[in-house]
Amino acid sequence: MEFIDGIENFPNNGLVLTIGFFDGVHLGHSYLAEQLRLIADQEGLKAAFLTFWPHPRIVLDEPYKPKLLNSIDEKKELISKLPIDYCIQMDFSLGISNLLAYDFMKNILKEKLNVKHLLIGYDHRFGKNREEGFDDYCQYGEELGIKVSQAEPFTKDNFTISSSFIRNLLNVGDIKLANLYLNYTYKVTGKVVRGNQLGNKLGFPTGNIELVEKNKCLPQTGVYAVNAIVRGKKYNAMAYLGTRPSISRDNEEILLEVNIFDFNDDIYGEEMTVEFLKKTRAQKRFEDMDALKKAIALDEIEVKNFFAQK
Repeated sequence: MEFIDGIENFPNNGLVLTIGFFDGVHLGHSYLAEQLRLIADQEGLKAAFLTFWPHPRIVLDEPYKPKLLNSIDEKKELISKLPIDYCIQMDFSLGISNLLAYDFMKNILKEKLNVKHLLIGYDHRFGKNREEGFDDYCQYGEELGIKVSQAEPFTKDNFTISSSFIRNLLNVGDIKLANLYLNYTYKVTGKVVRGNQLGNKLGFPTGNIELVEKNKCLPQTGVYAVNAIVRGKKYNAMAYLGTRPSISRDNEEILLEVNIFDFNDDIYGEEMTVEFLKKTRAQKRFEDMDALKKAIALDEIEVKNFFAQK
């Protein structure tokens, strides 16, 4: 599988292509890639994803800008495992956003990329203001010599799997289902930085994680069983994600603090990846430090029991 940055001078003998942002690269995207592969093999074409960076809603400054499930590097790594030949990435711009669907199909899909077959995601729209739909794309395809078909959605457990659906699962702390529908363990990566050393004072030293991807979608606040990956090695750990209501009611900054079990190395300034496995309790305000310390001790027992039963 080859990544192509940009659409200029793209040599090929014909593509079957689908368009999307593919955030999360979840089971729905895997199913879309399988449909693309089947068409490519049947019609003697190469299979390609056409994607964009940054997210179109960010460029257009729309009121709703989704937090992202993947950094650009994570997305590339996940797409590389799909059964396609190319992933073509375009820079999304206001100029691209103002192209009507017909002009996008003619100027980019036909003339730049030699697309022979366009597979449209079941809920996907493109073109200026996303005003046109599947019937319009079919009509333009007939005029341009591009076959247009619509992909089937991927459903599991009576749910249609989409990026927004998985974000909603993370927002309510349902890590188990989110990981199931992603088909991998959801993770964040950042640099270990010094905090206020409260964990040390309570007997549970933690590393504060300064996230690399500032627009990353974070799970619901609370305590989690996690894998902490440092220096290429994976450790059992517990993490607290949230504000500090027991310390200050005024500071709404979301913190990610990780306590690695049976670990004493100095890793400040180093990179850590945190894989979320299970939420064990919600964020809670405690009346004093003794109550907080007792709660953390119970958290440790529950998280260690989780790992013992895996």
